[in-house]
This record gives sequence, structure tokens and C-alpha cells, in this order.
Amino acid sequence: MSIKQATRREALRFAAATAAIALFAERARAETMRMVVHKSPTCGCCGAWTTRMREAGYVVEEILETDMQAVKRRLGVPERLASCHTAEIGGYVIEGHVPPQAVARLLKERPKAVGLAAPGMPAGSPGMEGGEAEVYTLYLFDASAVRPFGSWRGDKPD
Repeated sequence: MSIKQATRREALRFAAATAAIALFAERARAETMRMVVHKSPTCGCCGAWTTRMREAGYVVEEILETDMQAVKRRLGVPERLASCHTAEIGGYVIEGHVPPQAVARLLKERPKAVGLAAPGMPAGSPGMEGGEAEVYTLYLFDASAVRPFGSWRGDKPD
């Protein structure tokens, strides 16, 4: 076997390995961008929020729920952080009108938490546009603690 043949084989192996890694990375990215949103069939702002998430590149599956409180309990959302819709993405729970940029930061930083919440329905937050945007705080939460994840005005960090 010549050196040229060995080099050609090595090049083919390298190309195959590179293609496999790229395919795996793309699948992992697509899965990270997939979001399941639980919402009430009667809430219009939830649909506006899912539109904003789609515009940001997330693949959104919407599930209409008749008992959102049961969904929130099952997913571990503290009552004091509740909002209208609840989403699942990348192993986290997203509660309420969390901006797409905050979801991206959460998925990039991967803090130890069950989820991220925008309690209530902050004016000007994604899905709640119209009128003057208020400053609101996003919170990371788990079964034992709640901690701030930043202040926002509308869909921008404050």
C-alpha cells in the first residue's frame, strides 16, 4: 500500500467523521430549539408569545389545556411565579412572557434550575405589546429556591 492510498483513506475517514459531527450538532441544535407550549384555548396573548418565539427561530408545538394549574403543578412552577402559559424546552420550564433572548441565554448558560419565569403578565413583554413597557424581573426557580435572572423592559434587558 502506498503513502498516497493511506492518505486518501485518512482523508475519507476525516471527511466522514466531520460530516457525522456536523449532523449530530445540527440535530442537537434542532432539539434545543424545539419548544412545547401548554396554553388555554381562550388566551390570546399566549398565541402572540408563541408567534414571537417562532420569529426568533424556535420550533413551537402548542398544546391546548383545560387545566393549566395542573400543568404548572406537574412541571414544578411555584404559584407566586405563575402566568398564563407554560412551555418546556431543553430540559427547562418557561413560565409566562419570557423574552426569546432570555430563553437563549438560559439554554446557553444552562444554570441549575427547573425553569425561568416572568410572573404575571408584564406590560410590553413579548405577547403583551401595546402601551408602555414596564420593567419586570425574570426568575430562575427550582423546588427550593427562586433567584433573579435579570430585569427587562419589554423584550430588552433593562
